[in-house]
Amino acid sequence: MPINIFEQIKKINDCGQEFWNARDLYKVLGYTEYGKFLPAIERAKEACRNSGQKIKDHFAHASEMIKIAIGTEKETLREINNICLSRYACYLIAQNGDPRKEEIALAQTYFAIQTRRQEQHEQLMEDGKRVFLRDEIKTHNKNLAKAAKEAGVVNFANFQDFGYMGLYGGLRQKDIRIKKKLKPSQKILDHMISEELAANLFRATQTEAKLKRENIIGENKANITHYNVGKKVRKTIEELGGTMPERLPVSEHINVSKNRLKKEQKKLEQPTS
Repeated sequence: MPINIFEQIKKINDCGQEFWNARDLYKVLGYTEYGKFLPAIERAKEACRNSGQKIKDHFAHASEMIKIAIGTEKETLREINNICLSRYACYLIAQNGDPRKEEIALAQTYFAIQTRRQEQHEQLMEDGKRVFLRDEIKTHNKNLAKAAKEAGVVNFANFQDFGYMGLYGGLRQKDIRIKKKLKPSQKILDHMISEELAANLFRATQTEAKLKRENIIGENKANITHYNVGKKVRKTIEELGGTMPERLPVSEHINVSKNRLKKEQKKLEQPTS
């Protein structure tokens, strides 16, 4: 059985996302009946749960209509249950199969390689977003500092804390550092994932714009403005069902992302033989 059989049965949904149908996969994995394949799916779901992933993100139950009694006068349609599987789900199913079977061994090889490639691709995408957003925040924090100074702010560190308190539910910078188990010498912005960086960039740009637009004067008024903008951003995240920023995971130092991107760029620039 050629390993590219898994590519042949792969499907793409309307959003451009790849998936595999369980009723297609069980056949190429050497199962004779769909019912006998279901226990392997349940084991994979348990492994998915234990890895901290959401089962619904990788195992989507669906139904489809199939023709029965084809070619006869009684030909009709019947609804059957199916499961749409992500690449990760297929990988877990293969890992929970019998490697002595050629089909399972091939599936383990294929989905292990492809899953690793996908993880590396997603990591580079995250690295790119982190580096871009971190540089943007650095620029806009300078602009925010200038706008705050023009509004009469003298203690910029305290002004920054007001923005963080609004966005982080009352936590100052030192509290966020403790919450995320960072050392006093570590900058919280250097260890944020892209989602958290984006929220802070929005806070900074909107505070700067509001200070200028409303011609706010006075340190106390500027501090309150920064707090209220941060609180609005937090409220928006809540309304969208997002994770509060203080609960988001800590990432590696931003320099690690920069170095990974540089290495990848060097690979792309190497001449092919």
